[in-house]
Amino acid sequence: MKRILSACLQQTIQFQMKDESDRALAAKEIREEYEKYKRQMERKRTQYKIIEEAVQEDGSIIIKIKKQVPNYAIGDYLE
Repeated sequence: MKRILSACLQQTIQFQMKDESDRALAAKEIREEYEKYKRQMERKRTQYKIIEEAVQEDGSIIIKIKKQVPNYAIGDYLE
């Protein structure tokens, strides 16, 4: 019999706008969406660690993140 002792999900996520009408406004909205995503994980008590964050020329944000898989221990993945 096997049993999962700990689990972690590693993702690369890009936050971007659908249209590029106003770059300054789009960059602000992208940042707000990114902050909302982090608050949502904190509200759900999801453990996470942002490994890398890069702002692109078009204002989009690309992050590499490790986060807890729901209902599993995180183990030492975030250390």
